[in-house]
Amino acid sequence: MYIAVSQSSRFESIWQLISVSIIFLIVLGLSYFTTKWISKIQKKQSFNKNIEVIETFKITTNKYIQIIRTGEKYLVIAIAKDNISMLTELTEQQLNLTMDEEVSKETFGEILNRMKDLKHKK
Repeated sequence: MYIAVSQSSRFESIWQLISVSIIFLIVLGLSYFTTKWISKIQKKQSFNKNIEVIETFKITTNKYIQIIRTGEKYLVIAIAKDNISMLTELTEQQLNLTMDEEVSKETFGEILNRMKDLKHKK
């Protein structure tokens, strides 16, 4: 009698583990596809060619200065916790739109090999 109870208990435990695993995978799949669906909706809404944030500078934890492009105008705005103020309007000639740093096109393997060579030369 004891053996039969322990085998049925073992079977119930295995069945419970399998069912919880299946439910977990279903919830995980639903959350993945829901996230993809929401990102597509937000991407369509944010694909706007008339308004663009060019640059953001953080002053304090909740105060920023931003340069934004609205149509053909460039505006400098101050963003605080409860308000947004326009500071000035800029022309395109007043902006420095070039990147200060160039991104390296080396692969990780090339950088790693270069570092190994430097280590062996020492």
